[in-house]
Amino acid sequence: MRLSTATPRRELVDVRPAGDRAKTRISWLDSKHSFSFGQHWDPRNTHHGLLLVNNDDIVTPGFGFETHPHRDMEIVTWVLRGSLVHQDSTGHSGVIYPGLAQRMSAGRGIMHSEKNDSWRLQGDRHADPVHFIQMWVVPDTDGVTPGYEQLEIEDELLRGGLVTVASGMKEHRGAAAIRIRNRHAALQVARMQPGDSVELPHAPYLHVFVARGDIALEQAGPLRAGDAVRLTASGGQRLTATTAAEVLVWQMHAALVG
Repeated sequence: MRLSTATPRRELVDVRPAGDRAKTRISWLDSKHSFSFGQHWDPRNTHHGLLLVNNDDIVTPGFGFETHPHRDMEIVTWVLRGSLVHQDSTGHSGVIYPGLAQRMSAGRGIMHSEKNDSWRLQGDRHADPVHFIQMWVVPDTDGVTPGYEQLEIEDELLRGGLVTVASGMKEHRGAAAIRIRNRHAALQVARMQPGDSVELPHAPYLHVFVARGDIALEQAGPLRAGDAVRLTASGGQRLTATTAAEVLVWQMHAALVG
């Protein structure tokens, strides 16, 4: 596939209910996939814009994803509850928790693991499942040096509105918490209380994912946790929380084609 910056002409609002997602359920993992993933292959649902993976994962204590490879992918992990231990072949390690932005650039090749192992560090009283969203976007250059970045942004989230969590766009330089290696994409997050409202950015491609709570989106109606909306040639709609909610918004100014 290649990247195209051609502007789509037709405005589309495509609602994807939570219950329509493919599911992977084993003893230690409850995973729901917004796009084709692993054994769940659907050629009609491979990506939207530059976003290839939006996995909604719950991992039980003491388990997780053992060391495995990635290549030429920008991977952003956003924890909703609990904590996740990351280790990779470049020597980076850390504990990811709510309010911490984290990005791994696979580049020309990297090995990493992700486990709900924080209970070993903190004691059994913290042995809770970890709930996180993992998102993959393609880089705009292949074969770069692998990298890792994380940054605490809890204070920014508490101020309200859409907070830029990860971006490669020049418009967000100085504002993005972490940088991704695609100049056409950015992830923003809003933590909202009932009645709070934000306006979606304008972009050729938007992906709105309700991580928790309930919202209402103009042109889409009421949405619940796990629902997603794929917008094309759109933006400017008001998004309003009807309960305490957390929403992840990707804006993308290019798409995968071919």
